[in-house]
Amino acid sequence: MLDVIIGLQWGDEGKGKVVDVLTEGYDIIARFQGGPNAGHTLKIGDTEYVLHLIPSGIFRQGTFNVIGSGVVFDPVVFGQEMNNIEKIVPDAHERIFISKRAHLILPTHRLLDAAQEKAKGKSKIGSTLRGIGPTYTDKISRGGLRIGDLLLKDFDKRLKDKIEQHKRILDFYDFHDYDLDSLLSSWLEAVESVRDMHIINSEYFINKALDRGARVMAEGAQGTLLDIDFGTYPYVTSSSTVASGACIGLGVPSNRVNNVIGIFKAYTTRVGNGPFPTELNDRTGEMLRRQGSEYGATTGRPRRTGWLDLVALRYAVMINGVTELIMTKADVLDGFDTVRVGVRYEIDGQETEEFPFSLDQVHPIYKNIKGWKDKISQVDACGQLPEEFKEYVKFIEQYIGKEITGISVGARRREFLYCG
Repeated sequence: MLDVIIGLQWGDEGKGKVVDVLTEGYDIIARFQGGPNAGHTLKIGDTEYVLHLIPSGIFRQGTFNVIGSGVVFDPVVFGQEMNNIEKIVPDAHERIFISKRAHLILPTHRLLDAAQEKAKGKSKIGSTLRGIGPTYTDKISRGGLRIGDLLLKDFDKRLKDKIEQHKRILDFYDFHDYDLDSLLSSWLEAVESVRDMHIINSEYFINKALDRGARVMAEGAQGTLLDIDFGTYPYVTSSSTVASGACIGLGVPSNRVNNVIGIFKAYTTRVGNGPFPTELNDRTGEMLRRQGSEYGATTGRPRRTGWLDLVALRYAVMINGVTELIMTKADVLDGFDTVRVGVRYEIDGQETEEFPFSLDQVHPIYKNIKGWKDKISQVDACGQLPEEFKEYVKFIEQYIGKEITGISVGARRREFLYCG
């Protein structure tokens, strides 16, 4: 059985925490797209961990964790994560498996990312500068290097040729402020550790596990509204972040998918540039940022904040074929007199409940819902939730047409309520 966990907004929905909570019932956790531009934050005890490449199931004993073929892989970032994780998960090395088909992020991919973003000037998209876009560009243009290439005798030549090609592009951008020798030295050192990992044909590994009756969770990174095809283009990532991307990024057929679990915040956030209809550039937005600790797990940048956008959320539910919803960071809304939700858009004087091709001229229309004063992080059963919060949940369920089966009311594992 294969279940997919997907983010339904612009990322940062709390997928890492939810995956960690739910993995107790799964045998394999598999990342299927993205790279170190995505950070999943988990709080284990009193310690916070941020994972960029390693699946969020690594903290659950007995689970296998697969980095699938749709992921772009930075050996340096991976090595840093392994050093941190092995201090508390001694057998992590034995429980992580890397697809031969995953593409490698080279040091020059990062440099290209910086050069291209700089060249865009005011039109920059807000890249994390982790080399993601240039790596996917090489992948699509059929010129990339993959994990499996590390095992070939002529890898050094392949690497040298690719770096020389990248240097010519950097010259075109007149980008010369870098120390490639230092970057390459660190990268090659990290590569040696990767060669010692389980490097596998992950499509066979996962399909054979499913044949045996194993429970597999496909873990998405970022969010639906950052999808290369269905997101707010061009302010998107370079991969398919939607549920169907799990089949492509892991090499499993669509008829293997059982449930699609959609994760969304009780409000909305966004990192970087791009349209954001319900954004709050005021004291309320700052209050959301402060109470929700809304700073990027990867970049540290302050996240933009706003009210929940139900037009965008229903669109994401449709695109992904979501079967159940989980709300995160519900406790951040504690103390508001009124909670607002976007229920329609106004475009050129016309109202619509459809997510449009462009959000440039969109004005949200809100519904006001009475807030609650109780601290729901102190609640340990759904029946104890404030009536006002229950009304908020009920309104969302009726609008979206899907049940909210879980509610996260804090950062820790235990601060999660099963309400389905």
